[in-house]
Amino acid sequence: MKKIELKIGGMSCVNCANSIAKSALKIPGIKSANVDFNTHCGIFEYEKDADIQALKDKIIKLGFSIAKSQNELEISQQKELKSLKTKFIICTIISVILMWIEMGGYDLKIVMIILASIGVFYCGFGFYSHAIKSLKERNYDMNVLIFLGTFCAFCYSIFATIFHNQIPTNLNYLYFSGATMIITFVLLGKYLENKAKATASSYLKSLINLSPTKAFIISSDGSTKETLASSLKIGDIVLVKTGSIIPCDGIIENGGAEIDTSAINGESMPVYKSTGQMVYSGTLNCNGHILIKVTKSPNDTLLAQILNLIQNAASKKLSISRIADKVANIFIPLVIATSVATFCIWASFGMEFNGILSAICVLIISCPCALGLATPIAIVCAISLALKHSILIKNPVALEQFNDIKFAVFDKTGTITTADISVIETSLNKNDLSIVANISALNSHPVSNAITNYAKELINVKFQSKFEYISGLGIKSDNVLIGNERLLNLNLISIDKNQKAIIEQKMDIGYGVILVAINGKFSGYIAISDTIKPEAKEVINSLKSKNITPVILSGDSHKISNLVAKELGIDMVYSEVLPHQKYEIIEDLKKSGKVAFIADGINDAAALRAADISIAMNSGSDLAKNSADIILMQNSLNGVIKSINLAKKSNTTIKQNLTWAFGYNTICIPIAAGILEPSFGIHLTPMWAALAMSLSSISVVLNSLRLKLARI
Repeated sequence: MKKIELKIGGMSCVNCANSIAKSALKIPGIKSANVDFNTHCGIFEYEKDADIQALKDKIIKLGFSIAKSQNELEISQQKELKSLKTKFIICTIISVILMWIEMGGYDLKIVMIILASIGVFYCGFGFYSHAIKSLKERNYDMNVLIFLGTFCAFCYSIFATIFHNQIPTNLNYLYFSGATMIITFVLLGKYLENKAKATASSYLKSLINLSPTKAFIISSDGSTKETLASSLKIGDIVLVKTGSIIPCDGIIENGGAEIDTSAINGESMPVYKSTGQMVYSGTLNCNGHILIKVTKSPNDTLLAQILNLIQNAASKKLSISRIADKVANIFIPLVIATSVATFCIWASFGMEFNGILSAICVLIISCPCALGLATPIAIVCAISLALKHSILIKNPVALEQFNDIKFAVFDKTGTITTADISVIETSLNKNDLSIVANISALNSHPVSNAITNYAKELINVKFQSKFEYISGLGIKSDNVLIGNERLLNLNLISIDKNQKAIIEQKMDIGYGVILVAINGKFSGYIAISDTIKPEAKEVINSLKSKNITPVILSGDSHKISNLVAKELGIDMVYSEVLPHQKYEIIEDLKKSGKVAFIADGINDAAALRAADISIAMNSGSDLAKNSADIILMQNSLNGVIKSINLAKKSNTTIKQNLTWAFGYNTICIPIAAGILEPSFGIHLTPMWAALAMSLSSISVVLNSLRLKLARI
């Protein structure tokens, strides 16, 4: 199964996106279609023999465009926004003139027909064009309702102009201004909606703007050459001067500089980076000259991954959104049927003209945009707010899961603790320590880094060893074992009572103890220490106040895990567990309620996938981050609480939006049909119906935008 991402322009509402997806699935070989109105991005999965050109042709046939790049899409959207504004101004002027003619009773019918034709067919051309193409494809969206409503109002006015003697005096009104006013209100609604969408996606655009277009590479002869950042290859050496944005992910080969990483991970202060340290595309060189060796292709940089994650996250649907989509898909045919029924009921009482106007009002007032926008615009705003707090939401479905969370399960090392591990003492002699350090230098685990750094202070370490990492146990390299007691037991290596007593004493203090065996015999231990993150206690107490049970799930020893748990006030502790056991424990906890798992290690990946909500530290392994729904960019546990608070606010906003959307249509459709006229003499005109419809969509967008200002 292959996947293609298309950037689609010209969508005017959520139902446009739905109609594209629906049409795409009719093409042989297209297995799934996920089109997002907010990001204007369509992701299609297809079989090898599927005709992708047929897919593109179908999208264009529906009246939409396909952009080659994000920049081209943005240019297209800016042109569309400008066109909406221009047509809105023209249509407003025409509507005012038509209202002045109608209210003044001037006999300028030809002028009115010409002006109304310009307003309806020129200013409303986009709606009409999409509507006709949608009807041909048997797709029903907002444009169909606008087309039917305004065209009927226009035709009614033409009829009333030519055959005014045949219409009852109390209904002998012209709706030229009403038809153009409908187009005016819809254009205004679309303009404000698109502007609001641009605001909601502002963080995404700021990230896109971070991507530098140029880079300076050092040629083999030492000369500097300017090239496109998108053409950089792994192994290239790039020069980055003071004040320049770093164009690649790579390792500093020479020099040092203060790097501002705030746009990527929210760190407020620049961090000094020197030879051997990793730097990322999109970060700023504040002070210094550095040479960087490219380690990742432009499409695989951290910045590119974040952009892809945001775009994919915005297109994922919550279960509540899928329900709304199903309702929206049957809504328009139902509205048309209601409109016809409205006319028939009025006509049965001999009031055909009342029936025509009421049927037009039903078509116009029943726009499903508010319903379709209720969830996606709130998701985009929630993702944007999260990013401001250095929280990257890969899968917004997790926000919905937070509602019923019962357990918050934490890995210990690197998650609850700082992972700034250091060696406190060792019983190894210099020769044995040198062997252990050589092996540890090949592993990126925090414990291995601590041993390597400690050994560097004593001897000149040569990194030549090969090793096998045994998850949950330790490292094996030829005749050397480095790990926990179980690793030694599995290899039938015993520890004498005196040594065991010393080891237990160190563990009682709170130290972690790494055991070493060389040539089949126990050689000694390395005592290490880690500190609990300063915010951990407050986060655990906050979880308890929300009736969420904190749990420690660690591969570390019982004693150390229990010491940490006791200090934090955590009652549920699982220690000395292997990766597959972590997975099994998460699955077992899920039987009692929803589980969030917060971790950072390679050995946590399976358990992260098993959890209802998976949260990874940005400092963790790539495998853990790939498995997670949410990444905490600043590695702070406060991000867990902020994620829960954000989930609560976003879910509340979505429910408010849906309640408004459903309530609006429930109340307004009967009024438009004329239910109040017999008792109260209230009869809605098409113009006021258009205003109500536009306000419903705008209110949903504005309510969602409140999320961007929320405090979490």
